[in-house]
Amino acid sequence: MGIILALILFSFIVFFHELGHFALAKKNGIDVTEFAIGMGPILVQKEYKGTVYCLKLLPLGGSCMMGEDEEATDSPNNFNNKSVWARISVIAAGPVFNFILAFIFAVILVGMFGYDEPVLGAVEEGYPAAEAGMKAGDRILEIGDQKVHIYREVSAYLQFHQGEDVRIVYERDGVKKSTVLTPVMDEDLGYERIGIGSNGNTEANILTALQYGSYEVKYWIQITVESLKMLVTGKIGIDQLSGPVGIVDVVDTAYQESRSYGAVIVFGQMLNLAILLSANLGVMNLLPLPALDGGRLIFLFLEVIRRKRVSPEKEGYVHLVGIIFLMILMVFVMYNDIQRVFF
Repeated sequence: MGIILALILFSFIVFFHELGHFALAKKNGIDVTEFAIGMGPILVQKEYKGTVYCLKLLPLGGSCMMGEDEEATDSPNNFNNKSVWARISVIAAGPVFNFILAFIFAVILVGMFGYDEPVLGAVEEGYPAAEAGMKAGDRILEIGDQKVHIYREVSAYLQFHQGEDVRIVYERDGVKKSTVLTPVMDEDLGYERIGIGSNGNTEANILTALQYGSYEVKYWIQITVESLKMLVTGKIGIDQLSGPVGIVDVVDTAYQESRSYGAVIVFGQMLNLAILLSANLGVMNLLPLPALDGGRLIFLFLEVIRRKRVSPEKEGYVHLVGIIFLMILMVFVMYNDIQRVFF
């Protein structure tokens, strides 16, 4: 069941991404030749008003084909005959729709389970926070150079900045205080801590669900960006990347661990993973790499600056190289996932 949920979840997120491209293409009067979910052989297809809608065998991607890598034709509805800003809106719509989907899921999740305010529920004796005078009930406002809206931002910052002193701004009874803490190693857990704990979740109303739903999306975007920074700087290895097999395993594990608590908890776990995956897909697609939406946007912004389009043929070659690289990376990541999950 967990595997089925993973496939449904991943396929829907990809569908919503491609729906962004499709919706903005239609809004700008651009011909869409094919709208597909999945990769590989076609399972089902249907043509409607000049667009072929397809469901393909492998639920690992999707496409919205608009002829963007082709030379412009005489048709006024060809992608390449539209204004550069119309084309930018179409390409950017995929990642934007991912962030919108993550926000919708986050609002539902917060509405159901509440939100974790950055209020301390516990301060452990013998750790730096207690020694600096911090107490239960203090509200953390900033950590490092980041403003804090939910408690998990505090936990994430400490995890991503192991071995560093940490500056914290907090509020008690309306008075702001500031301190710099040096985390200490917790030998049992294997990482450095400052000795604080969350106050738990606060029940949400409509307004706070909208407010903290946005903070939830911001949190997962930050996590993705920080993880990419660690990958680029070598703090984590490429072998720690996870692909479709790893995602299926994570979703299946979450399902197996939560199903004994009932359908509501399972639903909450799936929503949480959907927020993570959708925000992650949005960020990854905005990376300025060939074949990704971010790479296409680079060429479009170059056109804005140069007032002349880069040759579609040359751009197509660049994206082809990007596709080959991404396929090699996908094979490598899938191999690591299989090794990690099954061996």
